[in-house]
Amino acid sequence: MKMKRRVIFTLSIFACQSLHAALPARTVSPSQQFVIYGASAALRGAVSELAEQTKSNLLALLRQPDRWKTPIVINLQPEQANLPEIPPAELRFSQTGFGVKLQLDLTIAQNLDASLMERELLRAVLLEMIYRKQPDIAPGTVLVQPPDWLLDGVLALTPGRDRGPLVEALSTSDKALSLKEFLQQRPALLDSGGRTLYRAYSSVLVQLLAEGMDGRARLSRYIDKLSNASNDPLADLKAQFPVLAGDAEKAWRLSVTRLSAAESYQLLTLAESERRLDEVLRVKAPETGKSADLSDFARQKPSVAEKAALSQLSKALLLFGGQANPVLRPVAREYQQIATLLARGKRGGVAKRLARLQITREKLRARMSDIDDYMNWFEATQMESGSGNFTDYIKAADQSQLPTPRRRDPLSIYLDSLADQFED
Repeated sequence: MKMKRRVIFTLSIFACQSLHAALPARTVSPSQQFVIYGASAALRGAVSELAEQTKSNLLALLRQPDRWKTPIVINLQPEQANLPEIPPAELRFSQTGFGVKLQLDLTIAQNLDASLMERELLRAVLLEMIYRKQPDIAPGTVLVQPPDWLLDGVLALTPGRDRGPLVEALSTSDKALSLKEFLQQRPALLDSGGRTLYRAYSSVLVQLLAEGMDGRARLSRYIDKLSNASNDPLADLKAQFPVLAGDAEKAWRLSVTRLSAAESYQLLTLAESERRLDEVLRVKAPETGKSADLSDFARQKPSVAEKAALSQLSKALLLFGGQANPVLRPVAREYQQIATLLARGKRGGVAKRLARLQITREKLRARMSDIDDYMNWFEATQMESGSGNFTDYIKAADQSQLPTPRRRDPLSIYLDSLADQFED
């Protein structure tokens, strides 16, 4: 009898050891909300850090403590060439016998898009917040996803995030969208430029809501009630936020204008400075109303009206110098001095100075083009980690090289067999 007990005890030990060995490797994040499976320990640690930082940024925006209830399982799976249809990210929300299960499947490709991973992590955190107070969800229930403008707006307001492209998209847009039109947009159907503009509008809306009266607490309550949202997103926002209860469109337009005006406080790139300088230098001749440059005014003594136009040009160049790229500031300063001299009727040596400035600008363009080429070459061949500027291009190139999966319907099978016979 004792021998039988000893054998059973020994077998149980081996069974426990085998079960422990069969468990997949995992990493639990510091807050213990994120449980990451798959890949290497280093990659799991990086995903854990990104997940915790994404949640911290959201909680800092809402000024709320961390009160999570449902853990988020993150499954890291390698990219499979024979299964190109697997999406790069898939969020699964289900009801099990032990409660709600929230799982995020991430496909780890060679050129990993960190921005996509951050966005899907934020979606998972928001979804957990939306259904935190609803532990008993009936199977088959259609879940309400966080709106795209909320995802993009929160990410755009992340501390340290460059908002320059968003400001530029708003300032160069032909027509500003109304709040109702913006909320009706579907970002998945937009092109690259439209997607950037959508992110800009999203940051405007989230900032408008957060900075309103008791805005951050109201935004947190709005997220809690998203599971009961109606089909009218504007009406839901007006019911939750007093800043939109009155003239919502007026408040929206003021916020869009405020972000667009932020461009004047940011330095321009060299290409943007060149383009803006050309625009500033185009002066309308008072007599003809046509555009003229400084060389036209240097050929003959300017009239009184032309002197006034040159004075305005001098002021515009002075303001432009504070915003121009530092490389181009000496050029803008000399143009400003030339405009001042011409406004005073002094034309001596102006033509030579203008010719010299033109040569200087051409040399600057060539030198900066060489620098850009070198930096692109260095990133493509020497850097261990890329900046992400070429992610879309590389992704498109890789997808174009993937074999197109064959269709398995009867007509396609018949046509494929005919093609194989002709090839033979």
